[in-house]
Amino acid sequence: MSISKDLVAASAIPMILSILSEGNSYGYAIIKRVHQLSSGQLQWTDGMLYPVLHRLEKQGLIQSRWEVSKQGRSRKYYQIKKQGTEKLNVQKAQWQLVNSALNQLWEKKTCLT
Repeated sequence: MSISKDLVAASAIPMILSILSEGNSYGYAIIKRVHQLSSGQLQWTDGMLYPVLHRLEKQGLIQSRWEVSKQGRSRKYYQIKKQGTEKLNVQKAQWQLVNSALNQLWEKKTCLT
């Protein structure tokens, strides 16, 4: 199934903040986690992820730092900040409200058919 670009864009911030609330991570690992969480249905790219990460950092919701991995590679790790956690809590409530409303509509439709 192909997910609309609008839905992918709308869910990017809460998805990234949720992943970072699990612990610090770097870009490729975030992309892999999204792939895993969606059973391969969401195919994020670097070109989609990094502009969002930079925007979140500019807004003060996350911070980054360079670290050298065990393989000797430098990676930029991202960490959620207190303001990011607060934003995530607001977004969670909003998404849960929308999800609840849609589920009620769709359950009603299912019952009628």
